[in-house]
Amino acid sequence: MGQDDPTLAKDSADAQAVIQDAVTDVGILDMMANNLGLVAAFVALMYLTAIICAIREVMNSTTSQGSVAWLLSLFFLPYLTVPLYFVFGWRSFSDYAKIQASLGRAERARRADELGLTDHEETRDWPVLTRVAGVPFLAGNTSELLIDGDATFSAIKDAIAAAQSSIFFQFFAIHDDKLGREMADALISRAKDGVRVQFLYDDVGSHSLSRSFLKRLKDAGVEVCGFNENHKFLRLLGPMRLNYRNHRKLVVIDFRTAFVGGHNVADQYVGRDRWFGHWRDTHVKVEGPAAVACALSFVEDWLWASGERIDLPQVRDIPMPGDESVLVMPTGPADKLEECAIAFVEAAARAKERLWITTPYLVPSLDVQTALAAAAMRGVDVRILLPEKRDHWTVWLATHAYEDTLVQRGVKVYRYTDGFLHQKVTLLDNDLVSIGTVNFDNRSFQINFELTLWFTHERMIHNVESMLETDFENARLTWPDAFRSRSYVFRVFAQGARLLSPIL
Repeated sequence: MGQDDPTLAKDSADAQAVIQDAVTDVGILDMMANNLGLVAAFVALMYLTAIICAIREVMNSTTSQGSVAWLLSLFFLPYLTVPLYFVFGWRSFSDYAKIQASLGRAERARRADELGLTDHEETRDWPVLTRVAGVPFLAGNTSELLIDGDATFSAIKDAIAAAQSSIFFQFFAIHDDKLGREMADALISRAKDGVRVQFLYDDVGSHSLSRSFLKRLKDAGVEVCGFNENHKFLRLLGPMRLNYRNHRKLVVIDFRTAFVGGHNVADQYVGRDRWFGHWRDTHVKVEGPAAVACALSFVEDWLWASGERIDLPQVRDIPMPGDESVLVMPTGPADKLEECAIAFVEAAARAKERLWITTPYLVPSLDVQTALAAAAMRGVDVRILLPEKRDHWTVWLATHAYEDTLVQRGVKVYRYTDGFLHQKVTLLDNDLVSIGTVNFDNRSFQINFELTLWFTHERMIHNVESMLETDFENARLTWPDAFRSRSYVFRVFAQGARLLSPIL
């Protein structure tokens, strides 16, 4: 047979094909082996991470129910649960606690006493609140109640225009709209005049803030920083910070004047939104030693966010322009205990005649529910004022479920009907008022960075009482069977939303 024999050529081609197939099969097997190795390594890494998360949850558990849910999910669904745990379950702010220590938070009570700023009588009367705040009631302040957005932002603009040396400007939500640009113009004007302006925003609350808005501020000399700017959500070392937000709304002028309350910087907060209409909110202006305490809260946030320490003025004499005592209480996830919840549970426990609470969201923990129900059962006039309108579907639904639980235990729940209610105010008997950024929900009590001012002066108590009486006149009382009269589908969704309460 010659070389050109077709049979031989066919056999040779078949042999080459067999060899090629064998080589291909070996390559596929090698690839599969390599991929199996990668898959095995990924599975091992995922389960190792799940074990680390589980150990951490056991060691840092706050509630057995929540921890058991996390542990079961980590065991059965590690691929889904591990990323969720890093976002919602991994709570570690030891770095923020170190900043608090480095800035001398533990020494502030002693320093206030040395400077003659402490109101010893009020501090003795409210020991739990002062322990939570870490500072005493500070005497010598003057305060002004600011009702709704026009009064609030008009006062803030006037204070900014009068600033001489420094402006601390911090809000959870800032929008690039008419009000946002008005505030930016005010800050830019002072920065160009040589006033140091520091602008701190929360990355989640202000997620829609445009780069051009921030660039305009920076180009004018305003120092701008996002709260998570140096603590990215998906960094390799440390927890994701997406779930932990800075919810404070604070402006401090020259360490002498401070503004704290419920307003954010957006058009809806001054009634320019058609859906919400009238936006019912409350801020407060304080002048005196309490403004210095508010400034120290900003200094801590700025150092953690930017890595830059603000040099504090060395003062021997702090002006005391008034006769009001104020307690400044910053709270957040860096606290050793759930100190914000402790403060409000203490207020409920101390109530003898009335406890009036206004909040846009009602998603309380079991401890807070118990304190409110116990107060109502012992004859205290416990009222909670909520908005009739919704702004967040899930929280709105969950609020209805919690509303029913409390109404059945004697708490009076009112729904504000003259627009949208967003204020965070508490009135206790004729003794105590709180105004700040804290909502009555798990997020404010456990997860967010918040700021509350507590007042004991009869003038502030009277002003808040008059304000809230007007608010209740513009609200309807929830009747006991209101929730049960809703459709079955609504009740299912409301109870389902309630299951998400730890992260709402």
